[in-house]
Amino acid sequence: MDATQRKPLVANRTRVILRAPFTADTWKRVGYIALALPVGILCVPIALVGGPAGRIQRGLAERLLGVDADGPERTGPLALAHALISLPINLVALSVTFYFWTVVAINLGFPLRPDNDPTQSWGGPTLAGAWAVHAVGGGVPFLFLTPWVGKGFTKLQARLVTGFLGRDRGGLPRTVGIAAAVAAVCAVLSVPVIHQL
Repeated sequence: MDATQRKPLVANRTRVILRAPFTADTWKRVGYIALALPVGILCVPIALVGGPAGRIQRGLAERLLGVDADGPERTGPLALAHALISLPINLVALSVTFYFWTVVAINLGFPLRPDNDPTQSWGGPTLAGAWAVHAVGGGVPFLFLTPWVGKGFTKLQARLVTGFLGRDRGGLPRTVGIAAAVAAVCAVLSVPVIHQL
């Protein structure tokens, strides 16, 4: 690929990255991440009594993620398995997404924080300097990183839905292993963050 062919490709990728925080797709993914954990918890007892837990979980993924989880009407034990196995990744996805969007808000909205004392903050002693440091150091990078983190989580969550509640079971053990590993790594990485709070 020569330089003239690379320029439009780079420009297109840059446009995609810069638009990501402001697209409906990103916010649908955030909505799914926010709802997946409580819906999954609710579906455990529903599945235990033979209710439509699979249909509920599949419907949420279809509406917000556009997942085509064509599957059997009654999923029985698979709906319970999905609800239980997806709980750790749903919890981690919600925690990380909430934390990252909070980092964006508190850094871009630095002047609005009640605890802001620019003389004691990085970039101080002026409010403009402190705000610039917080925006450039935390707000803007996280603004453009967070949609991609959310996309990664929802791709994994969608694969669990199609594997457990759809007809395509290929690669399901591998997907479950990846989900468990991601949840474990995020849990370990959350320890220092929790200690900072």
